[in-house]
Amino acid sequence: EGVDLVLYALEHAWGGEIFVPKIPSYKITEVARAIGPDCEQKIVGIRPGEKLHEEMITQTDALSTVELPRYYVILPATPPWDVEKFITHFDGKRVPENFHYDSANNEEWLSAEQIRDEIRLHVDASFAG
Repeated sequence: EGVDLVLYALEHAWGGEIFVPKIPSYKITEVARAIGPDCEQKIVGIRPGEKLHEEMITQTDALSTVELPRYYVILPATPPWDVEKFITHFDGKRVPENFHYDSANNEEWLSAEQIRDEIRLHVDASFAG
C-alpha cells in the first residue's frame, strides 16, 4: 500500500499536496493475538511518549482537505493552481466541517485473523500464528 501511495502521488500530484491513504486501523492487542494467540496478555497502560491513536488529518487540516476514492489530499495553504479544478479533475469532494481522520474514528479495523493474513502475504507465507 505504501508503494502504491508513492506511485499515485508521483503520477497525480499537482504540487504541494499531502496524500493520506485510507487504510484500516488495528489494536495492538489484536497484533498480539495474531502473533501469539496462546500467550497471556498483560495490560500495562500507556507509557511516556506513547499515544492511543494516530491522528492523520486534524480538524484544522480538514479545512483544506479533499476526499478521493482511495486517499485524502491535504492541499497546500496557497496552491499555485485552481482548487475547484483539482477537485473536479479527480472527482473529489471537500470533507465535512469538523472532519478529522485518526485511528479512533476509522470505520475499518483489522482483526487478528486479518493481521495474520497480512503477515502471510507480506512477510512469511508459512506463518501459522
